[in-house]
This record gives sequence, C-alpha cells and structure tokens, in this order.
Amino acid sequence: MFRSVSAAKSALGDTWAWPNFQISELACRCGGRFCDGAYWHAPGFLNRLQALRDSCGQALIITSAHRCPQWNAAVGGAPMSRHKTIAVDILLSRQERQQLRMLAEAIGFTGIGLARRFLHLDLRPRPAVWYYPGSFDLWQT
Repeated sequence: MFRSVSAAKSALGDTWAWPNFQISELACRCGGRFCDGAYWHAPGFLNRLQALRDSCGQALIITSAHRCPQWNAAVGGAPMSRHKTIAVDILLSRQERQQLRMLAEAIGFTGIGLARRFLHLDLRPRPAVWYYPGSFDLWQT
C-alpha cells in the first residue's frame, strides 16, 4: 500500500499498465481528512478491471475504490469491507446493468454487489453475489 497518490505515482509511474485508469481515481477519497490519498496496488485486480473496460467498450466511472479505515467508517462501509484493501463501485446506467455484471463474472470478479446505481466488484476467496437494499427488482430485468 502507498500512503499517498504522489508516492504511488512516483513508485509506479513507468510501470503503470492500465491506460483507462488513474491512481487518483482508485485511491482513498477522504480528501485528506484521514489520509493523504492512500492507494492499494493490486495488479491482478487492475488487470481484471482493465479487461472489463476493454470488454464493455466504454468508460467505467469509479465512484469508490480503496478507502482508508476511517473513511470507510465515515461513509458507512462494512467493518470488513473489501474497500479497505481494493474494490470498486462502478456507476451504472440502466442499459448496461446486466451486461456489465455478466462481463465482470466472466472476467473473474468474485465479489459482486448489485445496487441501484452502482456495481460493486472485488476479488474474494469464495464467490458471492448480493443485493443492496432496494435494488433487487432493478436486477431482474
């Protein structure tokens, strides 16, 4: 883990291999309240995220990625949230919902959270799919 976006950029600059993503969008977004933009580097995760972007052929808007423990608590994240290492929430539009889920599963994401406005993705040892409150009906079409 890197303590800040600038530290991650300095260390990873020439080896950054994920053209559609930036360290800053994957780092903690607490805005300096609790950390300096901590970033959790996980190449295997990033390879899958880039493959998802390549497969769907459109930008993926990351609304949440790594969170420092304090920020995770402040935003109501689960105590054992995968965001405390690396996970992403991707903003959804109605037409891409099912396609994005199917692609994510095919690429090998094992934690898939189905929400009204976002798709949560992580890599966990045992596959899990869950619905966030109020989202079940949206995922049935």
